[in-house]
Amino acid sequence: MRVDPLTLRPIGVIRTPYTDRYRAPRQPGTAPEGCEGTIELAPGMNLEQAVADLAGFERIWVVVWFHRNTTWKPRVLPPRGGRTKRSVLATRSPHRPNPLGLSVLRLLEVRGRTLRVADVDLLDGTPVLDIKPYIPYADAFPGSRAGWLDEVEQADQEGAADRYEVRWSALADLQRAYLREAHGVVVGDVAARALARDPALHPYRRIVHDHEGGVMIAEKSWRLHFVVEAAVVTITRVSSGYRRAVIEAGDAAVMLDGEAHLAFAARWP
Repeated sequence: MRVDPLTLRPIGVIRTPYTDRYRAPRQPGTAPEGCEGTIELAPGMNLEQAVADLAGFERIWVVVWFHRNTTWKPRVLPPRGGRTKRSVLATRSPHRPNPLGLSVLRLLEVRGRTLRVADVDLLDGTPVLDIKPYIPYADAFPGSRAGWLDEVEQADQEGAADRYEVRWSALADLQRAYLREAHGVVVGDVAARALARDPALHPYRRIVHDHEGGVMIAEKSWRLHFVVEAAVVTITRVSSGYRRAVIEAGDAAVMLDGEAHLAFAARWP
């Protein structure tokens, strides 16, 4: 079968607070409530008329192009479901044969060629290909089966997924308490849940080797180093996820939790 290539033309871009994929939520439903962005539609296409009647819809479907992805694999390792690779088209992985994405966002305002949206999960500058209204009676089927994810969800509810006990060393406990009390930065809760399920190396769960030959898990802009003995995971220390040169430059504005990173580095160089 011959399949001819298609040419797509973006109709705009979305502007969001997320400049790298590690900060962005994995699904729009898990985005922080109220996290806003704007869809800026292209001039010269009469798009202000094309979106005028969207006002009044609570949610919209946004079709995008994952412009930072250049490769794909037929099987991928999702962040949930242990160490089992899954068929890419049975996942929401952005590494697809055609890097198309689909997000359902809350529509807050339509102002000419600008749409203000919330619960965003996309990277800043992502090209927008199309917009459609979300229609609850046609688009929502909450009782539908979810394939292999149903098994993962059941295991999570039954606690079967938690196979490891997670402990904190005195240093790591002191560091996370300092971040919480001095800077309001909560570090470790998400990582501990992931490690309780499986501390094995896993790129999507951001469990990788550190520069000292050990293992660490990333949680937003922080790194938690750990060791595994039998069924116990011990988090030994916390570190910044930014390179030393970035920290030494001293510009808090370019970093997530910038002031906390600078103070942390001064206390634990």
